[in-house]
Amino acid sequence: MTDTVRQFTVASDDDGIRIDRWCKRHLPETSFTTVAKWARTGQLRLDGARVGPGDRVVAGQTLRLPPEEAPRIDEKPKRVRPPLSDDEIDFARDMVIHRDPAAIVINKPPGLATQGGTKTTAHVDGLLDALQFEAEGRPKLVHRLDKDTSGALLIARSARAAGFFSKAFSSRSAKKVYWALVVGVPSIEDGTVDLPIAKQPGTGGEKMHVDEENGLPSRSRYRVIERAGNRTAWVELQPFTGRTHQLRVHMAAIGHPIVGDGKYGGAAAFLTGGISRKMHLHARRIRVDHPDDGVVDVTAPLPQHFAESLASLGFEEAAADRLPPDGKPPITRDVQKAKARAHAKQVRKGRRGERRGRGAAESERQR
Repeated sequence: MTDTVRQFTVASDDDGIRIDRWCKRHLPETSFTTVAKWARTGQLRLDGARVGPGDRVVAGQTLRLPPEEAPRIDEKPKRVRPPLSDDEIDFARDMVIHRDPAAIVINKPPGLATQGGTKTTAHVDGLLDALQFEAEGRPKLVHRLDKDTSGALLIARSARAAGFFSKAFSSRSAKKVYWALVVGVPSIEDGTVDLPIAKQPGTGGEKMHVDEENGLPSRSRYRVIERAGNRTAWVELQPFTGRTHQLRVHMAAIGHPIVGDGKYGGAAAFLTGGISRKMHLHARRIRVDHPDDGVVDVTAPLPQHFAESLASLGFEEAAADRLPPDGKPPITRDVQKAKARAHAKQVRKGRRGERRGRGAAESERQR
């Protein structure tokens, strides 16, 4: 504890944010109620002037706060992150497949959680100190992947970038494309699953299910890339909403669970013939606008078990790599001609209908 008034210079990363948001970023132990109290009593000042929690700061301004208060006796001491070992640092940095001043993209391996939880000690969040590199602050997670899902995971390198990317994910302007192996072959090769999802009662929120009455709207697109008879299909998936386990729930709901996903597919989700029992769901590509102009567009190589399964089934990655960037099949000249003919046919039908209508009206007048 100190009796000295605290003063902070607003950094460029914090330009334009509200004062209560600034405090949440830099003084997370300080509640909004405390910030509001400082404002009421005149202890919260910006360049010497009294301000409120909702006022915004500008880079270079000086924010004045009252002295730090002594912690209460019943407060628990802050948890201090243990330093990472050399092996952990090497492991974290080996996952990096893209790095620029605002963003890092890692290729998360299956089995590594994004964040910690009950009995989860190894996770991406715990490795972020290794990914600071030359940046001033610790990187920040802005979205997540399931523990057993591999692939592209975006990490922001500053508070400003984190706010920008978080908005992109919440507004669904960030695009994610997944690859998966599923049991069986969907009868519709390019379709959309539109089924609401909710937490399944009795599972403690650990499992989701389709709930037509109480579920949140959830939409996913799938497209069959290749098939191995009727046994399995290699599919491309794109979530249009961001529900927990959405792709896994949707594919199981239409009768084609993801290979290795025993949670939603049960015993039927596992294939024989040397196919790995690990889950075959991979965040293949992520594409999102960059906060400093341009686009972050990164493709993540497959994990070993997924690549081996594709090879075992006779699938070639080049089959999907020939697709255009948005993952949609190309519109060929023949398709364009067919669409033009169909449009022309509709126009002709409309004109014939108009002529019939005019003829009927003329006959009626003559009567």
